[in-house]
Amino acid sequence: MARGFPYTDLKDFLAALEKAGELHRVRAPVDPTLEMSEIVTRVVRQRGKALLFEKPTRGDMPVAINLFGTPRRMAMALGVDDLDEIGQRIGAMVKPELPVGWSGIREGIGKLLQLKSVPPKRVKTAPCQEKVYKGAEVDLGRLPGLWTWPDDGGIFHNYGLTHTKHPETGKRNLGLYRLQQHGRDTLGMHWQIHKDSTAHHAVAERRNERLPVAVAIGCDPVVSYSASAPLPGDIDEYLFAGFLRGERVEMVDCLTVPLQVPANAQVVLEGYVEPGERLPEGPFGDHTGFYTPVEPFPVLHVECMTMQKNPVYHSIITSKPPQEDGPIGKATERIFLPLIKMLVPDIVDYDLPAAGGFHNCLIVSINKRYPKHAQKVMNAVWGAHLLSLTKLIVIVDDDCDVHDYAEVAWRAFGNVDYAHDLLLTSGPVDHLDHASYQQFWGGKAGIDATRKLSAEGYHRGWPEEARMAPDVVSLVDKRWKEYGLA
Repeated sequence: MARGFPYTDLKDFLAALEKAGELHRVRAPVDPTLEMSEIVTRVVRQRGKALLFEKPTRGDMPVAINLFGTPRRMAMALGVDDLDEIGQRIGAMVKPELPVGWSGIREGIGKLLQLKSVPPKRVKTAPCQEKVYKGAEVDLGRLPGLWTWPDDGGIFHNYGLTHTKHPETGKRNLGLYRLQQHGRDTLGMHWQIHKDSTAHHAVAERRNERLPVAVAIGCDPVVSYSASAPLPGDIDEYLFAGFLRGERVEMVDCLTVPLQVPANAQVVLEGYVEPGERLPEGPFGDHTGFYTPVEPFPVLHVECMTMQKNPVYHSIITSKPPQEDGPIGKATERIFLPLIKMLVPDIVDYDLPAAGGFHNCLIVSINKRYPKHAQKVMNAVWGAHLLSLTKLIVIVDDDCDVHDYAEVAWRAFGNVDYAHDLLLTSGPVDHLDHASYQQFWGGKAGIDATRKLSAEGYHRGWPEEARMAPDVVSLVDKRWKEYGLA
């Protein structure tokens, strides 16, 4: 572990970043409308530091951003030296006797959480409720929300952790959804079709009931990451956060809605979504790099706003990769590898390229053992929870490093006869996918870039790869300095 204890809150993490030389304070006034976005985009693409804008020209608090923008900071956020450490912890605890398939993943995660005994801990008082605004006192203008791209529909809050409960089972969901600021006390809830909060809202509407909602902004980095994790719907994100932290997350009851939020959040918004109410939401320059269109989405009426005495506002920029969400997606890739292997045991390793938005492309290596093994894995992936949204799957042999894109491309470009090795199908795609000819579903492709077997109809004899003799490699290693090339 990189440090002995989890970060208490966002400010504690910012202090750790500053001590590590990973934080830059911007003391000049900066406009959260467009100017801040342009600065952040440039810094992210230079693999620069986390930023704290101390004097936003709109809103009452500083803005922390690009906190997770490099692998090092993402590892720091989760309290490790390398992101693979968490996956290794999970892999060591999830035993092979657990059943495979989706039930196995649920049981595996449940086993991890039970062993750690890390359910959230309820507290009576909390820093997030040091200042309270109710009714007419509520003003979302206190928050320096970002207007990120010129044609955005307005101000958006991009790192609000949204809490809901299933109206019938009481099961909690923590999700990360963009929030469009419609007015002084109203927000558009961008609940996409595949999200758990969408299901909660649908049940509430069927029962003709208001759905209580609480949004926490500026939580500790582990909780902030956990809100983005693709967990099964019946696994509590706060149990997962407790496992990652090695310590229970402190939660406090909201003042006006029957929900709990992290006690150390910087800002909390409490309110209700009315059944049947929709307002136009968007456009928004999303992680695809394109504007998503205007669509009707539910509306949150904020009735109470609480915060710390000197809060820090947390946000993120989305756009064409690379952006800050790249290392977040990479963390998910490494953390969930052991669980994905439970679901599809054929997988040796996998990579979700950031350039594909982590759902447009998946590279998988397998130990190929029988004809059409690659195609079997493709179909298994398309049946695996949110991996079902993957549009392109590239299967390579297990001697290929899936993270070496040049090696993968060499095999994918050269090892494929598209009359035999291309699998085309259709299925669900991401809500934000702009390329599909109709929303929510579209075409998918799988490329078998493995060595071909005679049993698959390949009778030419697969050629050997040209490799240097090991003794010559060793000789050149030893004499490298003599060549004057060191």
